[in-house]
Amino acid sequence: MKPRTPLRQMVYSIVLFSLILPPSFVGAAESKAKVYVILWFDTEDYMLPASDDAALHLAKFLSGEDIRATFKVVGEKARTLEKRKRADVIEALKKHEIGFHSNYHSTQPSPAMYLSPLGWDEGVAEFDRREGPGRADVERIFGQAPTCYGQPGSSWGPQSYGAMNRWGMKVYLDAGNHVNLNEKPCYYCNTLNLYKLAHTLRADLNNPGELPRAEERFAQARKELLAEGGGVVSIYYHPCEFVHKKFWDGVNFDRGQNPPREDWKQPPAKTAEETRSAYRVFEDYIRFLKRFPEVRFITSSEAAKLYRDRARDHRFTVDEIGAIAKSVGDEPSFQTLKGYSLSASEVFALLNASVAQLPVERLTLSKTPLGPTGRLPALTETITTDANQFRRTSRDVADYLDKHGRIPSAVWLGSRSVPPEAYLSALARTARLRIDGKPWPERVEIKPAKLAAARYVSEDDPKKLWGWVIFPPGFRAPALMELAKRQAWTLKPALLDGGE
Repeated sequence: MKPRTPLRQMVYSIVLFSLILPPSFVGAAESKAKVYVILWFDTEDYMLPASDDAALHLAKFLSGEDIRATFKVVGEKARTLEKRKRADVIEALKKHEIGFHSNYHSTQPSPAMYLSPLGWDEGVAEFDRREGPGRADVERIFGQAPTCYGQPGSSWGPQSYGAMNRWGMKVYLDAGNHVNLNEKPCYYCNTLNLYKLAHTLRADLNNPGELPRAEERFAQARKELLAEGGGVVSIYYHPCEFVHKKFWDGVNFDRGQNPPREDWKQPPAKTAEETRSAYRVFEDYIRFLKRFPEVRFITSSEAAKLYRDRARDHRFTVDEIGAIAKSVGDEPSFQTLKGYSLSASEVFALLNASVAQLPVERLTLSKTPLGPTGRLPALTETITTDANQFRRTSRDVADYLDKHGRIPSAVWLGSRSVPPEAYLSALARTARLRIDGKPWPERVEIKPAKLAAARYVSEDDPKKLWGWVIFPPGFRAPALMELAKRQAWTLKPALLDGGE
């Protein structure tokens, strides 16, 4: 790294001083806040032996700094380490937390491609078939079940969450644009999503002179998060970045190519000095972060505890159910209440239970229903049904939720089906009457409604979503993203433990 001139050092110190206040200047509420740094590595390159050494170097450095990171390991990478007899690398990574990063990463077809024509159940099964063996090998080789998953490149699909639920994984850890709840941690498909975050930071490994700017960005993020009562910063790298000049997969699988393994080409390597420089940048950056007394390095499983879902097993009072019903309106979405949040699917389950004549005082949520997975019926005008039919429907829906664990795609009022969001709005109006002790109306109106939470899931935008070099030209996935929008029923803010 080039030495800083006295003037540059002075300006740099003034900027940092404005961002780093001593404890005496920090308010009582802010002094308890923490900045949680989740440091993760996509450990994917199974071509270059040098990338094995890079993972070893990083793991040993962090252990020496008393920091545990999350290494998301590709199944074939784990198997390659085993074949190469790199017990030293495996043991070094074991001291950290292990995540999962797909079975083969970039060989065609990648997850978004093979999931794109499939529905929910078939897609979950196919993801499990293709990726499950890799997850099992990672667990076998590292002796610990992977705690999180994140897709290769931008090859994302909602059905992966269904497989994660089967595997017992609680965290989706990556970076992308498919789901974005105000750039904050959120729950989606029963999984903590650390995905599109406002504070996703990196220091440029190839430009040592840019390190001061990276430090300033972190200091600013720290200041903003402390003012909010605390929060998370996501920092990620790839071990192979430290030893090569171009990603291994971009050399071999770009634009949909899928050559046989014997024809794979090695990416251009960095010089020894370039690698040493990259390590210095990273190590200086990490040591800079450690200087802040409020900074805590966390792993994937620790993030799950910090952002635990406090709606689970909460005993809902009559007043709470009434307030929840009042907030639904004609554009149902997630709700944030005192100390916990509810997804639209959880609101649906609670209000349906209250209308189905279950004791309101005993209502709890043991799980979050998934969103609908089939095609929704259209409703363009208000329809009415009698109260008796509506109550019978609510009991049928309660049974559907219990048996299938998801919101029905069509809610049947006798011979007429309506979309679930329209039914939820009618549920809310009816539940309020029941809670207020008023008589059932003779007729119940079901009006057109729109799931507002769906706007937090991206449209099928090729530039925004599918720009990874691995995708074939013109790749689109409209059905995949439509299915993802239906799972917005499960979306809600993830609240930092102790916050509101």
